[in-house]
Amino acid sequence: MIFNRMDVRLLRRLVLLVAALAGGGYATLYHAYGLALGALVLLIVLVLDLARYLTRGQQALADFTLALQYRDFSRQYPTQSVPVALRPLHAAFNQVNATFRELRAEQEGQFQYLQTILALLDTGIVSYDAAGTVAWVNEVFKQTLHLPYLKNIKGLQSRQPVLYEAICRAVPGQPVVVKLTVGLQTVQLLVSVTQFKLRGEAFTLLAFKNVSQALADTETTAWQQLLRVMTHEIMNSVAPIASLADSLGRHVQAAQQSDASATELLDDVRTGIRIIQQRSEGLLRFAQVYRDFSTLAPPQRTTLYVQELLQTTHQLLAEQLTAQGIEVVISVRPAHLTLHADGHLLEQVLINLVLNAAQAVTQTPNPRISLLAWPDEQERVVMEVKDNGTGIPADVLDSIFIPFFTTRPNGSGIGLSLAKQIMQLHQGSIQVHSVEGAGSGFQLWFPHATTG
Repeated sequence: MIFNRMDVRLLRRLVLLVAALAGGGYATLYHAYGLALGALVLLIVLVLDLARYLTRGQQALADFTLALQYRDFSRQYPTQSVPVALRPLHAAFNQVNATFRELRAEQEGQFQYLQTILALLDTGIVSYDAAGTVAWVNEVFKQTLHLPYLKNIKGLQSRQPVLYEAICRAVPGQPVVVKLTVGLQTVQLLVSVTQFKLRGEAFTLLAFKNVSQALADTETTAWQQLLRVMTHEIMNSVAPIASLADSLGRHVQAAQQSDASATELLDDVRTGIRIIQQRSEGLLRFAQVYRDFSTLAPPQRTTLYVQELLQTTHQLLAEQLTAQGIEVVISVRPAHLTLHADGHLLEQVLINLVLNAAQAVTQTPNPRISLLAWPDEQERVVMEVKDNGTGIPADVLDSIFIPFFTTRPNGSGIGLSLAKQIMQLHQGSIQVHSVEGAGSGFQLWFPHATTG
């Protein structure tokens, strides 16, 4: 029906055009120039009207195509105030715009959904092009590296050269572990990369995950298993020796009483047996200590005031520290900082650290130990035992938390290992920073802080 009306309108215009042309020719033939001039004017008007009628659809199409080019899908084309012939075309344009708006809304919704998912991940992610320009980076990436912003991946070269070098050498599908120092903490990141193309442009997607806690837990578990096996074997082997020595000692004593002539020889035998028995019992006690170390009970958490915890630790060791002439400084900010942890276990950790610090400052002219605590920007409690002693040699710094490892002649090698295990039971970590000749600092990091 619409097309019939359009054909009638076009036919009517063509008829009027032919009539005006014929009338003008007839008037000219009979020298009626006034009538011919009027016919000419009418002819021009009809030609212009026909041209406008034939091109208005093309103009509407050109306008719609230009809007598509600039991705402007907000326009609405009227369907009532235009000629009937253009109404289907305008309705089609409106339908196309509505479809594109729905697709755009769906795309934006999917993007927001993806953004929300990536924000919940504990994995740092950054995407950059061939020139290194960062196209997208999530908050975990910036927070882990303490970066307020990152415009180009080359910006890591000055801030984290070790990580930047690892990224440059990274091979897709082959993750690597990178050890970094970020602020006061040492972290280990599992770094992996992949490459892809988007609209013909090459991009690199870099992801890293902080695996420090996982690696520390695995290492601790391995040492605990080793300790259990060692103590089991030692106790199984030494217990019969101690029992046999005790039996032999009783037999020698009986023989000595019955045969006085062999007193000197039996005394020597008895002394040797007693030494074997004492060393066997000592070895059993040693094995028992390490077995207890490898089976620490879960912490009994309570709310602790950090100021009181540090002061209690100082009071326990005050006499010894004063005798050595060591100055102790305690600083907690804010003063009412609290922590949810096991006070007895933390006292054990702090005592070990303070005793180690006291040992380190024995040759220092003005020995000083600082007990510090504060919440960091992520509301984690940080406690630090800091000294101005001799420091720890760089070549042994990575080994000090290994069970049995010690640089002191009379050291047991379990103090720092025990401290590390206790911190892992609290879902925290222990970090060390040391400069030879300037002193050391051991930081205890806890997951949450409250200042109420």
